Amino acid sequence: MASTEVVDILEICGFDRPDISVLSDESMIELQNMKHKNLAVEALKKLLNGEISARTRSNIVKHEEFSTRLEQAIARHHNRSVDALQIIQELIEIAKDLRKTPEDGLKSDERAFYDALAQNNSAVEIMSNGELQVIAAELVRTVRRNSGTDWWRRENVRAKMRIAVRKILQRHGYPPDLTSEAIKTVLKQAEAIATELSR
Repeated sequence: MASTEVVDILEICGFDRPDISVLSDESMIELQNMKHKNLAVEALKKLLNGEISARTRSNIVKHEEFSTRLEQAIARHHNRSVDALQIIQELIEIAKDLRKTPEDGLKSDERAFYDALAQNNSAVEIMSNGELQVIAAELVRTVRRNSGTDWWRRENVRAKMRIAVRKILQRHGYPPDLTSEAIKTVLKQAEAIATELSR
């Protein structure tokens, strides 16, 4: 029997308009203890999708990381390689990781650039955390100084930004063989932050 109605899974599960900006421990425990585990998986997936979008909107590396983890977990559930309870526990772990804030004193935009630079494990092995944090802070200042309204749409400004980023990476000894890829990621990150600020 097919239904043409739109069904609110969260309502069926007994949640009254949950605040998806916060996945509380209580909500996660309720979902874990639900009788209908498949509905709990769907509810948790919906909550996590919203939470990932809200928390990682201006950090492209973290957005991709958490989105991929969620997609892979759900795919394993759909392939029946793990049961619903295991997936619920995995989704709860993703939610907990999403809520963790590193205690390194970086502001959110510096953290986003740090994550963009540290995405390459070789760079992390060669350079110290402190060096990457210094580069991230300098990138934030440079991007703010060189960017105007809709700068990412103007090729001359993008070229200027690319050169500025390359010089910063070279000055701080970022591995030359990784620089080209890092510049692309940093520019994407700069666009994400600029787009967010322009909203």
